[in-house]
Amino acid sequence: MPDDVLMISVSGLRGTIGGSLAPAVAARFAAAAGTWFKRSRQTAGTQTSGGRVRLVLGRDSRPSGEMVERAVVAGLLSVGCDVELLGVATTPGVAVMAQRLAADGGVMITASHNPIQWNGIKILRADGVAPPPDEAGRIIEMFHHNDVDLADVHSLGQLNRDDRCDRVHCDAVLPCVDVELIRSAKLTAVVDSVHGAGGGSAKLLLEALGVERVAMYAEPTGWFPHPPEPTRANLSELCDKVKAAGADVGFAQDPDADRLAIVDDQGRYIGEEYTLALATLHLLQAGDAVAANLSTSRMIDDIAQRVGGRVLRTPVGEANVAKAMRDAGARLGGEGNGGVILPQVSQVRDSIAGMALTLELIARRKQKLSAIVDAMPAYAIVKDKVPATDELKSQLQPKLEAAFAGARIDTQDGVRVDFDNRWVHVRPSNTEPIVRLIAEAADEPAARELIAQAAAALGIKSKANA
Repeated sequence: MPDDVLMISVSGLRGTIGGSLAPAVAARFAAAAGTWFKRSRQTAGTQTSGGRVRLVLGRDSRPSGEMVERAVVAGLLSVGCDVELLGVATTPGVAVMAQRLAADGGVMITASHNPIQWNGIKILRADGVAPPPDEAGRIIEMFHHNDVDLADVHSLGQLNRDDRCDRVHCDAVLPCVDVELIRSAKLTAVVDSVHGAGGGSAKLLLEALGVERVAMYAEPTGWFPHPPEPTRANLSELCDKVKAAGADVGFAQDPDADRLAIVDDQGRYIGEEYTLALATLHLLQAGDAVAANLSTSRMIDDIAQRVGGRVLRTPVGEANVAKAMRDAGARLGGEGNGGVILPQVSQVRDSIAGMALTLELIARRKQKLSAIVDAMPAYAIVKDKVPATDELKSQLQPKLEAAFAGARIDTQDGVRVDFDNRWVHVRPSNTEPIVRLIAEAADEPAARELIAQAAAALGIKSKANA
């Protein structure tokens, strides 16, 4: 991906260090976001801190994090926002701290699973979710036009520090599970934190649950020992470690610890898709709803059908999932990238909540995780991506509707084509200049064939039809 690409979308801002994400860019985006917070609260009449906007600010462990953090602090203080500086923190931890401190919102400096040269800025409202598309659009417009309300010397924001993020986050998760049940099971877990922000909170959680922890890359140095996206190809070392340690489960976090991939007791990578499916299996009861995006495995549909629950499908993005959860009073929600949203904790994806629920599931069922997984509905999911162009994006709907005439078509987010036992979803990414192709079917060849059909209809090459 070119170094001059600056991605600005409903998911926030991402760019490369030494390329598109210069300190001046970060400061200007932060000033625009801070101005948006101020104007929004003035309109609503709900300002905190005696009329001043108060925001929490965290960053993942990337080597560029401190530089970007200082630029963001400067931007926020320059428009009169008070800042509670959390230091290295997880995205769900920032959301929890915003609620705990009754702040007006939060800012997280992270590029999620992107390679080390990337960093980014994510905005969170007071309820912990990203601004909806219309509000995010206003922040973007303000950034592009440098439409900010600079404060005079008497009205500059104030900077404070708070180092309790990991502890406060864990304290919010623990009441959601049966701590004594998990402690009595005497479980062992291997945790690969990829030198990201999640090692500290994972340590606190497992200590509180009485789970023996075998730590991998727990120190938040930001120097990733392998590609940081928690996919099968990147986690062979974790799989080997689970087998060698005789552990009950392996957990892999991404750098900002909102995503969780799982390895079973046999050292099998069962993947990110199973994270939400296992949580759904554990929590969903008759009459309950679970919310998930259009790219999430239909395993949750089968589980919901068995217990008399229902599935709410949304566009990709945790803000969309969180809104559907709130509107329907859903028991839980998430995304197939390993993100579990537990509303009692926050409204963002949360690897710590995902760990706690998985451990409670194992303890309550008194079964090996491999046996639980083997009894679940099984599908093969295949993911691919191609460079995005404006022409390609404009042709997604007409070409796919023509190619898959007669199938069920959902155009909430790109195009999802549904059959009774398989689906394919083609959508532009919000965070990278790519178009994603995702398909699920009874086996991998059938899923690859769906991607090949979609790619052929669009006149593009993918790994499935190359």
